[in-house]
Amino acid sequence: MSSGYGLNGGPSRCFPFWQELLACYVVNTNTDDVKGAKVCLPALEDYYECLHHRKEKARVEELQRAYRRAEASHPRENAPKAGTIRSLGLLNKDEDTKAVIGVDRSRGDGKGT
Repeated sequence: MSSGYGLNGGPSRCFPFWQELLACYVVNTNTDDVKGAKVCLPALEDYYECLHHRKEKARVEELQRAYRRAEASHPRENAPKAGTIRSLGLLNKDEDTKAVIGVDRSRGDGKGT
């Protein structure tokens, strides 16, 4: 908010940028000549970026696109299959269970194999 008050009562995150922009306009413009406002374009751009984060969002999207392109061009050799991801590696692992516990579940006697 350009009022200077944030949601929690303190200064808003963009208030310093607003003050910088306002100071630039006061110094560089007058009632007769408004061409001095062109000097304040960088400050205005900073204020808008603080409010809307357009450049930041564009950069994040570009990084994500580059990451996806790199992943697609070099697929992982040991990528987990969909079934493994769904079961978290816990289902259909009776052999591993037998090896760890030492119990043959098919006999049901609780004695090791």
